[in-house]
Amino acid sequence: MTLHDVTCALDGLYPPSWAASWDAVGLVAGDPARPVERVLFAVDPVAEVVDEAVAWGAQLVVTHHPLMLRGVTSVAATTPKGRLVHRLIESGIGLFTAHTNADTARPGVSDALAAAVGLTGELRPLDPDPTDPEGRRGIGRIGRLEAPVSLRAFAERAAAGLPRTAGGVRVAGDPDRTVHEVAVSGGSGDSLLDAARAAGVDAYLTSDLRHHPASEFAQHEGPALVDVAHWAGEWPWLADGAERLRGVLGARGATVETRVSATVTDAWSQAY
Repeated sequence: MTLHDVTCALDGLYPPSWAASWDAVGLVAGDPARPVERVLFAVDPVAEVVDEAVAWGAQLVVTHHPLMLRGVTSVAATTPKGRLVHRLIESGIGLFTAHTNADTARPGVSDALAAAVGLTGELRPLDPDPTDPEGRRGIGRIGRLEAPVSLRAFAERAAAGLPRTAGGVRVAGDPDRTVHEVAVSGGSGDSLLDAARAAGVDAYLTSDLRHHPASEFAQHEGPALVDVAHWAGEWPWLADGAERLRGVLGARGATVETRVSATVTDAWSQAY
Protein backbone atom coordinates (compact mmCIF):
# COMPACT_ATOMS: atom_id res chain seq x y z
CA MET A 1 0.00 0.00 0.00
CA THR A 2 1.15 3.53 -0.69
CA LEU A 3 0.71 6.47 1.62
CA HIS A 4 -1.94 7.71 -0.82
CA ASP A 5 -3.88 4.45 -0.45
CA VAL A 6 -3.80 4.64 3.35
CA THR A 7 -4.77 8.31 3.56
CA CYS A 8 -7.66 7.72 1.16
CA ALA A 9 -8.88 4.96 3.48
CA LEU A 10 -8.58 7.29 6.48
CA ASP A 11 -10.44 10.04 4.62
CA GLY A 12 -13.19 7.52 3.92
CA LEU A 13 -13.49 6.70 7.62
CA TYR A 14 -13.19 10.31 8.78
CA PRO A 15 -14.13 12.60 5.87
CA PRO A 16 -12.38 15.99 6.03
CA SER A 17 -15.75 17.65 5.33
CA TRP A 18 -16.86 16.58 8.82
CA ALA A 19 -14.12 18.66 10.46
CA ALA A 20 -14.86 22.04 12.02
CA SER A 21 -14.12 25.04 9.83
CA TRP A 22 -11.22 26.11 12.07
CA ASP A 23 -9.58 22.69 12.11
CA ALA A 24 -6.53 21.39 10.22
CA VAL A 25 -6.90 17.73 9.28
CA GLY A 26 -5.51 15.33 6.69
CA LEU A 27 -1.99 14.71 5.43
CA VAL A 28 0.54 17.03 7.07
CA ALA A 29 3.80 15.54 5.78
CA GLY A 30 4.82 12.68 3.55
CA ASP A 31 5.19 11.54 -0.06
CA PRO A 32 1.89 9.95 -1.22
CA ALA A 33 3.82 7.59 -3.52
CA ARG A 34 5.90 5.98 -0.75
CA PRO A 35 4.97 2.50 0.50
CA VAL A 36 3.41 2.03 3.94
CA GLU A 37 3.67 -1.16 5.98
CA ARG A 38 3.40 0.13 9.55
CA VAL A 39 1.13 2.84 10.99
CA LEU A 40 1.47 4.25 14.51
CA PHE A 41 -1.60 5.85 16.12
CA ALA A 42 -1.07 8.50 18.81
CA VAL A 43 -2.92 11.40 20.40
CA ASP A 44 -0.23 14.07 20.03
CA PRO A 45 2.34 14.87 17.32
CA VAL A 46 5.30 15.33 19.65
CA ALA A 47 8.96 14.33 19.61
CA GLU A 48 8.46 11.29 21.87
CA VAL A 49 5.89 9.87 19.47
CA VAL A 50 8.16 10.40 16.47
CA ASP A 51 10.96 8.65 18.39
CA GLU A 52 8.63 5.69 18.91
CA ALA A 53 7.69 5.66 15.22
CA VAL A 54 11.34 5.69 14.16
CA ALA A 55 12.25 2.90 16.61
CA TRP A 56 9.34 0.72 15.44
CA GLY A 57 10.00 1.36 11.75
CA ALA A 58 6.67 3.03 10.98
CA GLN A 59 6.09 4.82 7.68
CA LEU A 60 3.06 6.79 8.92
CA VAL A 61 1.94 8.39 12.18
CA VAL A 62 -1.77 9.11 12.61
CA THR A 63 -2.48 11.60 15.39
CA HIS A 64 -5.68 13.01 16.78
CA HIS A 65 -4.29 16.45 17.51
CA PRO A 66 -3.04 18.63 14.63
CA LEU A 67 0.56 19.78 14.40
CA MET A 68 -0.30 22.86 12.33
CA LEU A 69 -3.58 23.97 13.92
CA ARG A 70 -2.23 27.49 14.25
CA GLY A 71 -0.46 28.95 11.25
CA VAL A 72 3.33 29.10 11.08
CA THR A 73 5.56 31.02 8.72
CA SER A 74 8.52 28.66 8.96
CA VAL A 75 9.35 25.01 9.54
CA ALA A 76 13.03 25.68 10.16
CA ALA A 77 14.61 23.16 12.50
CA THR A 78 15.16 25.97 14.99
CA THR A 79 11.53 25.62 16.15
CA PRO A 80 9.85 22.63 17.85
CA LYS A 81 7.37 22.14 14.99
CA GLY A 82 10.09 22.58 12.41
CA ARG A 83 12.32 20.01 14.11
CA LEU A 84 9.43 17.56 14.12
CA VAL A 85 8.75 18.08 10.41
CA HIS A 86 12.45 17.66 9.58
CA ARG A 87 12.70 14.47 11.66
CA LEU A 88 9.63 13.01 9.95
CA ILE A 89 10.90 13.80 6.46
CA GLU A 90 14.43 12.61 7.15
CA SER A 91 13.03 9.35 8.57
CA GLY A 92 10.64 8.80 5.66
CA ILE A 93 7.59 8.99 7.94
CA GLY A 94 4.31 10.64 6.99
CA LEU A 95 2.01 12.46 9.41
CA PHE A 96 -1.80 12.42 9.17
CA THR A 97 -4.35 14.12 11.44
CA ALA A 98 -7.96 13.11 12.19
CA HIS A 99 -9.28 15.62 14.72
CA THR A 100 -12.82 17.04 14.85
CA ASN A 101 -13.77 14.80 11.92
CA ALA A 102 -12.95 11.85 14.20
CA ASP A 103 -14.78 13.56 17.09
CA THR A 104 -18.06 13.79 15.17
CA ALA A 105 -17.75 10.42 13.41
CA ARG A 106 -19.90 7.45 14.39
CA PRO A 107 -18.10 5.58 15.79
CA GLY A 108 -15.60 8.20 16.84
CA VAL A 109 -13.65 9.54 19.78
CA SER A 110 -16.55 9.81 22.24
CA ASP A 111 -17.90 6.33 21.38
CA ALA A 112 -14.55 4.86 22.43
CA LEU A 113 -14.53 7.01 25.58
CA ALA A 114 -18.08 5.90 26.45
CA ALA A 115 -17.08 2.24 26.15
CA ALA A 116 -13.97 2.79 28.26
CA VAL A 117 -15.98 4.21 31.20
CA GLY A 118 -18.67 1.54 31.08
CA LEU A 119 -21.54 2.93 29.00
CA THR A 120 -23.46 0.24 27.15
CA GLY A 121 -26.21 -0.04 24.56
CA GLU A 122 -27.19 2.55 21.98
CA LEU A 123 -25.43 5.90 22.22
CA ARG A 124 -26.74 9.21 20.91
CA PRO A 125 -24.86 12.46 20.23
CA LEU A 126 -24.71 15.09 22.95
CA ASP A 127 -24.40 17.81 20.30
CA PRO A 128 -25.79 16.35 17.04
CA ASP A 129 -24.26 17.33 13.70
CA PRO A 130 -27.03 19.22 11.83
CA THR A 131 -25.63 18.03 8.49
CA ASP A 132 -26.31 14.37 9.36
CA PRO A 133 -29.89 13.50 8.32
CA GLU A 134 -29.81 10.32 10.44
CA GLY A 135 -28.81 12.23 13.57
CA ARG A 136 -26.08 9.74 14.47
CA ARG A 137 -22.99 11.91 14.13
CA GLY A 138 -22.04 14.74 16.46
CA ILE A 139 -19.83 15.78 19.35
CA GLY A 140 -20.08 13.82 22.59
CA ARG A 141 -22.27 10.83 23.41
CA ILE A 142 -25.05 10.03 25.86
CA GLY A 143 -25.54 6.50 27.15
CA ARG A 144 -26.39 4.43 30.20
CA LEU A 145 -24.49 2.29 32.63
CA GLU A 146 -25.65 -1.32 32.79
CA ALA A 147 -26.90 -0.63 36.32
CA PRO A 148 -27.05 2.53 38.47
CA VAL A 149 -24.02 3.19 40.69
CA SER A 150 -22.90 5.96 43.02
CA LEU A 151 -20.92 8.87 41.62
CA ARG A 152 -17.96 7.64 43.64
CA ALA A 153 -18.17 4.20 42.00
CA PHE A 154 -18.55 5.70 38.54
CA ALA A 155 -15.47 7.88 39.04
CA GLU A 156 -13.53 4.84 40.19
CA ARG A 157 -14.73 2.96 37.10
CA ALA A 158 -13.61 5.84 34.85
CA ALA A 159 -10.21 5.91 36.54
CA ALA A 160 -9.82 2.16 36.00
CA GLY A 161 -10.98 2.28 32.38
CA LEU A 162 -8.71 5.11 31.25
CA PRO A 163 -4.91 5.32 31.25
CA ARG A 164 -3.39 6.67 34.44
CA THR A 165 -2.16 10.28 34.40
CA ALA A 166 -0.71 12.64 36.98
CA GLY A 167 -3.96 14.60 37.25
CA GLY A 168 -6.15 11.55 37.78
CA VAL A 169 -9.94 11.99 37.79
CA ARG A 170 -11.58 15.03 39.39
CA VAL A 171 -15.20 15.01 40.54
CA ALA A 172 -17.73 17.72 41.40
CA GLY A 173 -20.90 16.50 43.10
CA ASP A 174 -22.23 14.39 45.95
CA PRO A 175 -20.17 11.17 45.86
CA ASP A 176 -23.26 9.22 46.96
CA ARG A 177 -25.63 10.51 44.27
CA THR A 178 -26.94 7.89 41.86
CA VAL A 179 -25.51 7.82 38.35
CA HIS A 180 -27.20 5.90 35.54
CA GLU A 181 -27.37 8.07 32.41
CA VAL A 182 -24.09 9.73 31.48
CA ALA A 183 -22.86 12.18 28.84
CA VAL A 184 -19.23 12.05 27.72
CA SER A 185 -17.17 14.20 25.40
CA GLY A 186 -13.56 13.52 24.49
CA GLY A 187 -11.32 16.58 24.68
CA SER A 188 -12.16 20.02 26.05
CA GLY A 189 -15.87 19.91 26.86
CA ASP A 190 -16.99 22.90 28.90
CA SER A 191 -18.70 24.39 25.82
CA LEU A 192 -21.19 21.52 26.14
CA LEU A 193 -22.11 22.05 29.80
CA ASP A 194 -25.48 23.51 28.86
CA ALA A 195 -26.15 20.60 26.49
CA ALA A 196 -25.38 18.13 29.28
CA ARG A 197 -27.76 19.93 31.63
CA ALA A 198 -30.49 20.04 28.97
CA ALA A 199 -30.06 16.32 28.33
CA GLY A 200 -30.95 15.57 31.96
CA VAL A 201 -28.07 13.16 32.50
CA ASP A 202 -26.81 12.22 35.95
CA ALA A 203 -23.14 12.94 35.18
CA TYR A 204 -21.06 14.59 32.50
CA LEU A 205 -17.52 13.31 31.88
CA THR A 206 -15.10 15.38 29.81
CA SER A 207 -11.76 17.24 30.06
CA ASP A 208 -10.31 20.69 30.70
CA LEU A 209 -13.25 22.02 32.71
CA ARG A 210 -12.45 25.56 33.84
CA HIS A 211 -13.12 26.82 37.34
CA HIS A 212 -15.75 29.48 36.67
CA PRO A 213 -17.98 27.54 34.24
CA ALA A 214 -17.80 24.45 36.47
CA SER A 215 -18.53 26.46 39.61
CA GLU A 216 -21.51 28.21 38.05
CA PHE A 217 -22.76 24.92 36.63
CA ALA A 218 -22.73 23.33 40.08
CA GLN A 219 -25.04 26.05 41.43
CA HIS A 220 -27.84 24.93 39.10
CA GLU A 221 -28.04 21.43 40.62
CA GLY A 222 -27.29 19.89 37.24
CA PRO A 223 -25.36 16.72 36.48
CA ALA A 224 -22.29 15.78 38.47
CA LEU A 225 -19.05 16.64 36.72
CA VAL A 226 -16.20 14.22 36.11
CA ASP A 227 -13.03 15.75 34.67
CA VAL A 228 -10.36 13.47 33.18
CA ALA A 229 -7.01 14.27 31.59
CA HIS A 230 -7.39 15.46 27.99
CA TRP A 231 -4.92 12.89 26.65
CA ALA A 232 -6.52 10.03 28.62
CA GLY A 233 -10.04 10.84 27.43
CA GLU A 234 -9.04 10.69 23.76
CA TRP A 235 -6.57 7.80 23.95
CA PRO A 236 -9.24 5.01 23.75
CA TRP A 237 -10.10 6.11 20.19
CA LEU A 238 -6.67 5.13 18.90
CA ALA A 239 -7.37 1.40 19.07
CA ASP A 240 -10.74 1.85 17.38
CA GLY A 241 -9.25 3.99 14.59
CA ALA A 242 -6.45 1.47 14.05
CA GLU A 243 -8.89 -1.44 13.91
CA ARG A 244 -11.17 0.32 11.44
CA LEU A 245 -8.21 1.20 9.19
CA ARG A 246 -7.04 -2.43 9.18
CA GLY A 247 -10.57 -3.51 8.30
CA VAL A 248 -10.80 -1.18 5.29
CA LEU A 249 -7.35 -2.08 3.99
CA GLY A 250 -7.87 -5.79 4.70
CA ALA A 251 -11.05 -5.75 2.61
CA ARG A 252 -8.86 -4.56 -0.26
CA GLY A 253 -6.47 -7.47 0.25
CA ALA A 254 -3.73 -5.38 1.86
CA THR A 255 -1.91 -6.08 5.08
CA VAL A 256 -0.79 -3.05 7.06
CA GLU A 257 0.43 -3.40 10.63
CA THR A 258 -0.87 -0.89 13.16
CA ARG A 259 0.22 0.00 16.66
CA VAL A 260 -1.25 2.21 19.38
CA SER A 261 1.26 4.40 21.15
CA ALA A 262 1.22 3.97 24.91
CA THR A 263 3.51 6.97 25.37
CA VAL A 264 1.83 9.33 27.84
CA THR A 265 1.87 12.74 26.19
CA ASP A 266 -0.49 14.49 28.60
CA ALA A 267 0.71 18.04 29.20
CA TRP A 268 0.81 17.48 32.97
CA SER A 269 3.45 14.97 34.06
CA GLN A 270 3.51 15.47 37.84
CA ALA A 271 1.17 16.43 40.67
CA TYR A 272 2.10 17.30 44.26
